[in-house]
Amino acid sequence: MPKTVIIPPGTGTPIAPFSPGTLADGVVYVSGTLAFDKDNNVAFPDDAEAQTRQVLETIKSVIETAGGTMEDVTMNHIFLTDWSNYQTINKVYAEYFPGDKPARYCIQCGLVKPGFVVEIASVAHIGNK
Repeated sequence: MPKTVIIPPGTGTPIAPFSPGTLADGVVYVSGTLAFDKDNNVAFPDDAEAQTRQVLETIKSVIETAGGTMEDVTMNHIFLTDWSNYQTINKVYAEYFPGDKPARYCIQCGLVKPGFVVEIASVAHIGNK
């Protein structure tokens, strides 16, 4: 099955060998997304609310570039560095998923650079739009 690489306009160069998203058979797979600034530094260091918002806006841009919406998201994989940020992350998350919620899991772990507090990867089923 062929896949299409999804790169939203204005996307910077990733720090590792990956694409922001791929589309295959009506499913968008969004790579683990962190809050990078335009120079690949940590945006909003240690600010769970601002980072979560930027991460979800980036995910939204990948899904919309592929032809979908956030309502098409069926699964989120959430990684956070400290459980003390859990409620803040959930508050912002609920703004992006106000209706029926996607399935998800959330784990505490280390992330690629100090200052990052949240990373999210998503799966969206957009069909053959």
